[in-house]
Amino acid sequence: MTATGSDLLGTRDTLSVNGTAYAYYSLPKAAKKLGDISRLPFSMKVLLENMLRFEDGVTVTREDAQAIVDWQKDARSNREIQYRPARVLMQDFTGVPCVVDLAAMRDAITKLGGDAQKINPQVPVHLVIDHSVMVDAFGTPQAFGENVELEYDRNMERYEFLKWGSKALDNFQVVPPGTGICHQVNLEYIGRGIWSSAGADGAMIAYPDTLVGTDSHTTMINGLGVLGWGVGGIEAEAAMLGQPVSMLIPEVVGFKLTGALGEGITATDLVLTVTEMLRKKGVVGRFVEFYGPGLASMTLADRATIANMAPEYGATCGFFPIDDRTLEYMRLTGRPDQDIALVEAYCRAQGMWREDDAADPIFTDTLELDMGSVCPSLAGPKRPQDRVSLDSVDEVFNGDLFKVYKKEGAARVPVEGADHDIGDGDVVIAAITSCTNTSNPSVLIAAGLVARKARALGLTRKPWVKTSLAPGSQVVTDYLDKAGLSEDLNAIGFNLVGYGCTTCIGNSGPLAEPISAAIASGDIVAASVLSGNRNFEGRVSPDVRANFLASPPLVVAYALKGTVTEDMYETPLGEGTDGPVFLKDVWPTNLEVADLMAANIDDGMFRARYGNVYQGDKHWSAIQVEGSDTYTWPPASTYIHNPPYFEGLTMTPAPVQDIIEAKPLAILGDSITTDHISPAGSIKADSPAGIFLQEHQVSRKDFNSYGARRGNDEVMVRGTFANIRIKNEMVPGVEGGMTRYAGQVMPIYDAAMNHKRDGTPLVIVAGKEYGTGSSRDWAAKGTNLLGVRAVIAESFERIHRSNLVGMGVLPLQFPEGVGRESLGLKGSDLFTIDDVAGLRPRQDVEVTLTREDGSTETFTTRCRIDTVNELEYFLNGGILQYVLRKLAA
Repeated sequence: MTATGSDLLGTRDTLSVNGTAYAYYSLPKAAKKLGDISRLPFSMKVLLENMLRFEDGVTVTREDAQAIVDWQKDARSNREIQYRPARVLMQDFTGVPCVVDLAAMRDAITKLGGDAQKINPQVPVHLVIDHSVMVDAFGTPQAFGENVELEYDRNMERYEFLKWGSKALDNFQVVPPGTGICHQVNLEYIGRGIWSSAGADGAMIAYPDTLVGTDSHTTMINGLGVLGWGVGGIEAEAAMLGQPVSMLIPEVVGFKLTGALGEGITATDLVLTVTEMLRKKGVVGRFVEFYGPGLASMTLADRATIANMAPEYGATCGFFPIDDRTLEYMRLTGRPDQDIALVEAYCRAQGMWREDDAADPIFTDTLELDMGSVCPSLAGPKRPQDRVSLDSVDEVFNGDLFKVYKKEGAARVPVEGADHDIGDGDVVIAAITSCTNTSNPSVLIAAGLVARKARALGLTRKPWVKTSLAPGSQVVTDYLDKAGLSEDLNAIGFNLVGYGCTTCIGNSGPLAEPISAAIASGDIVAASVLSGNRNFEGRVSPDVRANFLASPPLVVAYALKGTVTEDMYETPLGEGTDGPVFLKDVWPTNLEVADLMAANIDDGMFRARYGNVYQGDKHWSAIQVEGSDTYTWPPASTYIHNPPYFEGLTMTPAPVQDIIEAKPLAILGDSITTDHISPAGSIKADSPAGIFLQEHQVSRKDFNSYGARRGNDEVMVRGTFANIRIKNEMVPGVEGGMTRYAGQVMPIYDAAMNHKRDGTPLVIVAGKEYGTGSSRDWAAKGTNLLGVRAVIAESFERIHRSNLVGMGVLPLQFPEGVGRESLGLKGSDLFTIDDVAGLRPRQDVEVTLTREDGSTETFTTRCRIDTVNELEYFLNGGILQYVLRKLAA
């Protein structure tokens, strides 16, 4: 969808670029009618253009555009707008359930007498398969090939289904496995800066490239000046089907960058510092826009690193305006000359081009960082915002924080069949992984140089460390090969294991059995060091409890050292051929990194790799499927299953029932992440999901991961709230997804099914920052299928709150200073919420609490259905039901 064509404000104009005419909706023309916008933040200018282009007098009005201009008065607004992104980005973990839902919607609309072809993306959708490869094989030249074979063997049903989707659905393209991580493919190839497409009148219309994505790190593309953020799969499906994203006009926090990074300081050090600062500031639900003189010297890859971690600092996005650095990157990555010319001409015409000497935009709030003050850093051991300076990592691990995990004085444990032992703080996983850092040539080249210097001095990884290199795109391999650095990385164990997210999303694969056994027998607090963006408890590996985020060169250094318990500067990495080798002996200079980058990266690499990006390898080409209006669901599949969301759906929704004497399924603390809620990682044999798979003749070796099975609701609902590290306060002292039913301790799924048979509604009670982390729609879908009617929390993260509403689950927020602890909530309490069908956005809601002794009291919450559109979704039972009814009508 490009525009409605109504142009009620009369802002349409024409722009000529190299002889090609483009229509566009002019911000300067709008300013003459609505007011000065010269100091409107660049990200807000993108929203304003969207209002102008889609203004129809009904869904989008002149008043919406005026509200964005008037935002400058207070740098705040409570107005709801209907925003339409240009496209949607997906990865396979979130993409499979989206396509499952679309296939189910085609079945449902057919039953309602509608046309299955109405269920088709109305905007371009790109799905990149990057989440399925696991690090089973590592440390050998054969690792990549072996992991590819295993990936296809495990995921063939899913890949056949996605290939069906690529043939059956319009505007839907699939980037095959082994190409790269979706955000890097988006940054290097898909993203355009300025998009163009034919309008209703046949004219070519130019407009900002914008998107939503079913992965929280969609924000990475903001480094290219493309406004985008992560949403849940259900919200993305609605956007695909032509529904606007309903949102309040956001606050915008300005982050001023000055100075430049010092010698030996990496973009990872910078982003961990930025993340720490913004988390302390508090930017949940806000845009962050970067500005200041420091931007002029920043590479686009460094900008993308900072934009990538917006979910970690809590913002909707971290936006960088378009300027000369943007065009420089587009040339390097082989973008067509006409696209680059259009970006510059359009942005200059629209006042969207960043100038060094321009006045600072107006912001809701600001903060500032001199990049020269950034020091070498890691983050951990369990949250991305917990930055630790490199010289303090050993103190953090050995100090008070360590006591959270274990008492002091633990002995080291011999490793069976090896001539070494293992103890607390030993690094058992060192992974160069994730979209955040493997997209940045400076840190990848630096990692290769650390490997080269270490190899020359006679060092290699410690034998208990599982090492892996999973680049964000095939281009990374090309420039590492050309620079001769692949050989050095291979020599110390960092062989290529695949192109995908791997360890960062928990696909680290099993540790060697003797290592895993030693960790278990000694209750060892093992460590991982990874160049990722997430280090939540239970995410990286079930054997690892302390996880540290670090730059790729530091990942290599920790693989050489093998422990986080010793000072990284004062103690050697190891014994080389000529004596002790210290970090300073292997750390590259900025000049060394810059010289290798200049000599070994060129646009030809990008053009060659992306020339046939949808073709895939021999495995993908061998998958033969036919497109069809509806999907034939394989009855025995444990990967793909027709979900129950549309069973018994009628054209008119039934009134939403009040929540009467609901029981708590779980009472949870602060910072419960979507990794705690949504099924993720490996499937335990004795878990409800493991038992289900075995009952369906799936052997333990073929369990795969929860992520790979997101297309089967039967597996996923059994894994919801089943994280091995989650702590339900209803069962104190117990870790894992357990709760109480009728006085007995049992898995949350089993208890939920018992409550469902009893006809008892359920609630979840939680503390602050409920739903942080990835945009996992299954965190909301699983909550719904367990029978949870409401979640009452002290605060919500943006994406998960939206997902709950989209699945018909009511989010309620405690007032400041009130929560489960102050109210003394217990598992025996009952919760009643009246007049649910009469709710209004953000109204106060009274909750009646019935204690075990029969006494009652009330407390007030805030309804976190934030907009009128969200209310419509909720009253329809969810966003997909709403869209389906609308399309069927």
